Amino acid sequence: MSADLRALPAVEALLQTQQAANLVAEYGRPLTLEAIRAELTDLRRRLKENGELTIPERGQILDAASDRLESWLRTTLVPVINATGVVLHTNLGRAPLSRAAMNAAQSLTTGYCTLEYDLAKGVRGSRSVHAEELLKHLTGAEAALVVNNNAAALLLCLSALARRQRVVIARSQLVEIGGGFRVPDVMNQSGAKLVEVGTTNRVHRRDFEEALNEPAALVLRAHHSNFRILGFTTEPSLEELVEVAHARGVIVLDDLGSGALLNTEQYGLAHEPTVQESMKAGADLICFSGDKLLGGPQAGIIIGKADLVAKVKKHPLARAVRADKLALGVLAVTLTHYLKNEAEREIPIWRMIGTTPEQIEARAQRWRAVLDLGEVIEAHSAVGGGSLPEETLRTFVLALNVPQPNKFLARLRAANPPVIARVENELVVFDPRTVLPEEEGALLVAVKNILGKI
Repeated sequence: MSADLRALPAVEALLQTQQAANLVAEYGRPLTLEAIRAELTDLRRRLKENGELTIPERGQILDAASDRLESWLRTTLVPVINATGVVLHTNLGRAPLSRAAMNAAQSLTTGYCTLEYDLAKGVRGSRSVHAEELLKHLTGAEAALVVNNNAAALLLCLSALARRQRVVIARSQLVEIGGGFRVPDVMNQSGAKLVEVGTTNRVHRRDFEEALNEPAALVLRAHHSNFRILGFTTEPSLEELVEVAHARGVIVLDDLGSGALLNTEQYGLAHEPTVQESMKAGADLICFSGDKLLGGPQAGIIIGKADLVAKVKKHPLARAVRADKLALGVLAVTLTHYLKNEAEREIPIWRMIGTTPEQIEARAQRWRAVLDLGEVIEAHSAVGGGSLPEETLRTFVLALNVPQPNKFLARLRAANPPVIARVENELVVFDPRTVLPEEEGALLVAVKNILGKI
């Protein structure tokens, strides 16, 4: 016998209950009303499809509406504990900020600030000044500009300086990185005319010399990002590109990508080209990321010759991709760490990279002792974030042999805060390198709770 849909309570009748009043107090009347109506609509559909279903009590209907409200408003951008060992984990927000940078972000969001106000003159100012002087002092560049990410920085430079003009680039540098971002697509979007030279694995100085026999706006060197060509390969150095281009009056734009300001070799890693090296080589413009090896917020940083940066600043696209007050404020604090020679101590990613295997092993052993379970084994951490491809750091992890390891990972992700670990050789492993000291307690509590339910 089919259920009588007329027996369903009216929306207004449900709203008169104390349970609904509680929902209105928490979520507001409009959204509560929408949830109740959605639940009744869905209930009618189910009753029509399966006439044998019984009509729920009013409390059950409101419970379901409450679940809808919670689902609708559930925050999806939440802090997590990164126990994967990937230092610059793109999916987890890349670089965590220093304590001073976080304090700056908080102070800038709780009131007004001098984003575009000159305190000394009492008139409108420019947002570009907040990081520009620091970048000039740190790198020796004549001028600087900060935009919202490095893809925007590249697009802006090409749009401002090479629209409808030839841009020469090595075929080996036409990369695609995460999210389907492709260098050729960005170049085409800017209106520049892409001129590929050389082959996938071998590009010579003479290739650029021949290409520059015709007029060109600039020569672009693009960072290889997350891949490496090995074997029978060659590429001209940046110094050679500068020499060839400048002999013909052509600009050199170096897209560094990772934004390294410290020498990665001192940590046992391969050499990552630094901003200072690009400046020394004579690049006219350099763009790089703020949230990779720089260790700051998401940002695209452009430095170089004053006349070129001035043209970039005046382009209409500059407003569309400009950085906000949080990025500028946090970046300024991050740059200050480098100027004060305290980056290795204050910036989390450099503390993580610089932590010795012995220090990590000691932390892993403490975790094992607290849990009274698992084994500490040698493993490798990754730098990640499109920087230093295939480069790893020796580490030690706590490995747990648990049934259904992938299900265990799912339970970790459901913890509060969520814990992101990895499975290796059918073991659930936790790498202390990327777990901040203040997160240890929450991590161990989450693991204990899940182990207690197995």
